Amino acid sequence: MHAWDEAVAALGGNAPGAVTVELDNRYAEPHRCYHTAEHVAAVLRDAKALADAVGLHERDRALVDLAACAHDVIHTGVPGEDERASAGWARRALDAAGIRPADAARVEELVLFTADHRVPDNDTAAGVLVDADLAILGGTAVEYDAYVAAVRAEYGHVPDPQWRVGRTRVLEQLLAVAPLYRTQAARERWEQQAQLNIRRELAALRG
Repeated sequence: MHAWDEAVAALGGNAPGAVTVELDNRYAEPHRCYHTAEHVAAVLRDAKALADAVGLHERDRALVDLAACAHDVIHTGVPGEDERASAGWARRALDAAGIRPADAARVEELVLFTADHRVPDNDTAAGVLVDADLAILGGTAVEYDAYVAAVRAEYGHVPDPQWRVGRTRVLEQLLAVAPLYRTQAARERWEQQAQLNIRRELAALRG
């Protein structure tokens, strides 16, 4: 995963090739349908666009890129635990790469923010990351439905009644955050469509 190597180098570290291989292998695990390398690429792309819009400086851009690469590296289908495990993985990998402890700790913190997507109002870098992670919610209806189908496939072991309850809870929690996106640039791009998509899915879940 070249973005990882480039961001480590930008922070003065040296990423072992084995880390890049592990990232690629993790995101290619057969049980993944949505949380794949394609999702990471989309988060990196959208984070760059938002970073440009808010004027994020280069160090923060590198930190966001590292968090984007690592935020789903551990994916076992257990929300919260997966993010904590991914954050720990990132911290260990960055410590081994020789970047400053403060930067490694910051990446760990950023990854943890993707668990519930709630960040302090004054944390622009975290806002860029979580908004990019949630960008799919503001996609077209076709894109959104494909995302939902992929996530449902990852949780194929969960019976439909439990899925509806759990998914409804997640969507209601998202709607409880107003506005959904932290940065103005993301709100302008995705807020309106995301609200429509989420409410449409909720209506379907409730029958």
